[in-house]
Amino acid sequence: MPQEAPSPLPSPSGATSAERAAIQRLLDANLDRSREGLRVLEDWSRFALERPDLVARAKDLRQRLGRLHRTPYKLARHTATDPAAGMAHPAQAMRRDGGSVLAANAARVQEALRVLEEFGRLEDPELATEAAAIRYTLYDLEVDLLQACRGGDERRTLLRRCHLYLVTSPAPDLEWVVAAALAAGVRLVQYRAKAEPADVAAGAPPDDRGRLEQAVALRELCHRHGALFLVNDRIDLALAVGADGVHLGQGDLPPAVARRLLGPERLIGRSTHRLEDLRQAVADGCDYVGVGPVNATPTKPGREPVGLAYVAQAAAECPLPFFAIGGIDLSNLPAVRRAGAERVAVVRAITAAQQPGTAAAALLAGLGTLS
Repeated sequence: MPQEAPSPLPSPSGATSAERAAIQRLLDANLDRSREGLRVLEDWSRFALERPDLVARAKDLRQRLGRLHRTPYKLARHTATDPAAGMAHPAQAMRRDGGSVLAANAARVQEALRVLEEFGRLEDPELATEAAAIRYTLYDLEVDLLQACRGGDERRTLLRRCHLYLVTSPAPDLEWVVAAALAAGVRLVQYRAKAEPADVAAGAPPDDRGRLEQAVALRELCHRHGALFLVNDRIDLALAVGADGVHLGQGDLPPAVARRLLGPERLIGRSTHRLEDLRQAVADGCDYVGVGPVNATPTKPGREPVGLAYVAQAAAECPLPFFAIGGIDLSNLPAVRRAGAERVAVVRAITAAQQPGTAAAALLAGLGTLS
């Protein structure tokens, strides 16, 4: 149990005793409201989402408030004389799923925190400062909770709307690059960071701890923009950061194994280099496929390009969303589209651009889409 904070110092506001009593009752009510709402978020994270990382974040906020829920505030409580005690609203009966309950309780906590911030300045500056800090932290937690609630159908719906797919490459300023692409309208990002010496030399983290930290930062960026975030190859890393899925190469774990580990709601993509690969990916239950490499590319040195013929075959046969990939940029995008590709995946066309956001916007315009 956290230690209760000492009683606050005498009020700096010069409020009368009656006003102080009212403020203390108000602070008590909103501390209760905040802590109760955070407990709702915490328990849904634990029992429904099974996300210990989200449980820990909600619990930390709740305990920080509990430390400042001082005894004088509790002693000022008098429910019997509260004219709004027990008051309900018809909107409460209209919540039909976990996501709507989470959103309502996150809003409830944010509103209560604002009250604590405003009136805490009159009675308890420490509480006011902490309430403000927690409110801003909760904005990000709410987004992550709602993203975690998104079922597979919603992920697949968003996937079908995505036409430009950014695959990252190592760079010292990778977060800035991805943020610029997201701001331009990209809504599908794959994190690719290998342990190979060339990748480390180019700016990739040298170990799994660094890759975990970078993936968490990128996942939060993507979810803040309502974008899907996938991890290349690494199912363990995808699970650790709460990614929306993984992308597998032909030499990676089979999709059936990935599905068993990831569950039915997360996305699985597969690189394909010929029609037989594509048909197998469909049979394996993949959600999308990469088709390529269309052109020779330093991202896959030594890989023979498949050219536009395979793109045309995929366009004629593939029942899944497919992304043409491999050396695609503005100069050859029209030809790729004429071959039948509605979606493309790029690496250097964005990551190597001096203005990644401008490059992403130009590619989206060339695709005739906003995502």
